[in-house]
Amino acid sequence: MSPVGKLQGKVAVVTGAGRGIGRAIASAYAGERAAVMCAARSAPQLAETVADITRAGGQAIAVRADVTQLAEVEGLFKSAAEAFGGVDIVVINAGAQYDRSHVESGRPADWLATLEVNLVGAYYCAKAAIPHLKRRGAGKIITVGSGVGHRGLPGSSAYACSKAGLWMLTRVLAQELWRFRISVNELIPGPVVTEMNHDIQPGQQDTVFAIDSEWLKTPADVVPLALFLATQPDTGPTAQSYSLMRRDM
Repeated sequence: MSPVGKLQGKVAVVTGAGRGIGRAIASAYAGERAAVMCAARSAPQLAETVADITRAGGQAIAVRADVTQLAEVEGLFKSAAEAFGGVDIVVINAGAQYDRSHVESGRPADWLATLEVNLVGAYYCAKAAIPHLKRRGAGKIITVGSGVGHRGLPGSSAYACSKAGLWMLTRVLAQELWRFRISVNELIPGPVVTEMNHDIQPGQQDTVFAIDSEWLKTPADVVPLALFLATQPDTGPTAQSYSLMRRDM
């Protein structure tokens, strides 16, 4: 725990907080003395995240929520406001990649399911969060994007399209919300070894893991950028994409 937290008095909602990047960000925000509402679909994983935070002296609550269900997302933000008095920071991190096939051979159901989590779920989170952020007079929305959403990758059409849509949603939200002192920015981690891609090995063909010069990260490596975005001034950067990648492709 930071003795003088950079996020003292702030309330953060982090989706996909049960593991990987989401857990690392939730723990880091709590370490900077934010109160953190941790959301995910897996209750056992959420319990582990909250236990880690509370053992370290932080403040966190777990709420099981499926971001593809609007009522559950609205309930998540209502719970955060009731528990902590409001919402200041939203990290839209929950993501999935159900389809790793080329378009010709892929299953349409998997393609649509990927968009449901990564794009529709992000829309639901933003829509539910905005009234709470406005009531605080300022706020920050951080979307966790992907370089694949800017550049594409064979065998990742669903993921790439969902993340491309997320980047445009980020920009439009920023345009709609800047006058309310609510900034909306994209964080691109680059390749991070997580449960979502644990089966992809460095050097595998047609993946970013095959690029020798790339920085292959752990979730903890993403934390400094997530803290940077959460601690910018209320009239600071918005509609921007911040990347931790080491390539332009």
